[in-house]
Amino acid sequence: MIEIGEASEPGSRASNSQLVRSISLREEDIFHRQSSFGGSGSRNTSPLGRMGLRNTSPSRQKVIKTPRGLDEETVATFSKTVQPDIQMEDNIWAMLPEDLLNEILARIPPFMIFKLRSVCKRWNSILQDNSFLKFHSQLPSHGPCLLTYWKNSQTPQCSVFSLPLKQWFRIPFTFLPQWAFWLVGSSGGLVCFSGLDGLTFKTLVCNPLTQTWRILPSMHYNQQRQLIMVVERKDHSFKVIATSDIYGDRSLPTEVYDSKLDKWSLHQTMPAVNLCSSKMAICDSRLYLETLSPLGLMMYVLDTGQWEHIPAKFPRSLLDGYLVAGTQKRLFLVGRIGLFSTIQSMRIWELDHSKYVWVEVTRMPPKYYRALLRLSAERFECFNQENLICFTSWNQGKGLLYDVDKKIWSWIAGCALQSYNNQLCFYEPRFDAVI
Repeated sequence: MIEIGEASEPGSRASNSQLVRSISLREEDIFHRQSSFGGSGSRNTSPLGRMGLRNTSPSRQKVIKTPRGLDEETVATFSKTVQPDIQMEDNIWAMLPEDLLNEILARIPPFMIFKLRSVCKRWNSILQDNSFLKFHSQLPSHGPCLLTYWKNSQTPQCSVFSLPLKQWFRIPFTFLPQWAFWLVGSSGGLVCFSGLDGLTFKTLVCNPLTQTWRILPSMHYNQQRQLIMVVERKDHSFKVIATSDIYGDRSLPTEVYDSKLDKWSLHQTMPAVNLCSSKMAICDSRLYLETLSPLGLMMYVLDTGQWEHIPAKFPRSLLDGYLVAGTQKRLFLVGRIGLFSTIQSMRIWELDHSKYVWVEVTRMPPKYYRALLRLSAERFECFNQENLICFTSWNQGKGLLYDVDKKIWSWIAGCALQSYNNQLCFYEPRFDAVI
C-alpha cells in the first residue's frame, strides 16, 4: 500500500530541472550497465562505447546475447541513446507555460498528485487553482475506486483501492471531527459522514482529495436518520436525503438538504410501512426502499417530494436483499435464495419498470459464493457504482466484484478489507468536486 502524505511547502523552491536531470542521470547509468558486452561484465568506458556505437570486434560479437526473435542489429539499435549530460536551463523549465502545466497535471492519476504537491509552492497552489480544476473536469474520470474507512484507537483511517491501477492508497483523514464516525456514502467525488456530537446528530460532507469539508446545518427533526447523498455535477451541487428514523419507532417528515440553498426542506412523510431493509438506492432521481407490508417498493420522487408504492413482488425464498442502482434507469436487486447452506445461491435481478416484476440477470458461481460466505447465516454487504457491483463479507474480509456489462467476476486484492469494523463504499476521486 502506498502512503499518501499531506501537502507540505518546503522553505526553498525545488528546481524542476534538478528532477529531470536526476532522472536523466539514472537513465544514463542504466544504459552503461546494459551496454557492457565483455565476458567479465565490466563496464565499457571507451569513447565509442559511451557514444552508443556497436563494437564490431570478433571477440565482442561472440558474447552478445540477444532475446529470442531479435537479431544483433536490432539489439544494437535498442541500445542507442541520446547524448547524455545535456544541461537543462533552470529558467526555461521553471517557466513552463501555466496552461501546459495544468494540462499535464490534470492527466496524472489523482492519487499521484499528492506527491507532486510537495515539489514546490507553485505546484501546490496550481492544484487548487480554477484553471487546473477546469482542465481536470473536462477529462474522463480516473475510474471507480473502493473507499474503506475505519477508526483505529479513535484515529480515522482511510484507504482507497484504485480499480484501474489495481493498487491501494492510504489517504490521511485526520482532518475530520471526532464525531464523524459513520460513513453514509459517496457520490461525484464527495463523501458523506454522520454521527452524534454529544446528543446532537450531525452530518458532514467532504472531498478527501482536497481535504475540504463542511458541516451541514441541523435538520428540523434533529434525530439519527437514514441518509443518502446524490451529486449534481452539471451545476456543482449536491443533495442529502433523510428518510425515516433510524430506529423506526416514529414517523418523521422526509427532509432534503440542497447545497445551493444551504438548508433542509420538509417534504411528505413516508407512509407507514414495514421496511424490509434500511438500505436505499437512487435511480433516475428516484429513491427506492424495500417494504414487507405492503410488499414491494416505496419510491420517493426528488422533483415532486412525494412517496409512491410500487407493487413489485420479491422473488420466492429471498433471504436478504439489497437494492443497487445502475446506469440508464436500471434498478437491481441482489440477494440470497434458499433455506439451507447447501442449496443457497446469490442472484441478481433487474426491475422491469413496465410490468413491476424482477427479471433474473445472473447467478454468482458456486465457487465464488462458497469462498465469500462459508456460513448460511453469514452477513454480507453489497453496494455499487454504475453497473459495477461489489460484495463484501463481514467475517471473511474479502471483496468480490461483478461487472454487469462485461459479465465478469473478480476478487479484490489487498488486505484493507480485513478489519471487522470497516465501512466501505464506491468512490470517484475528483479534485473539482466542490463542497
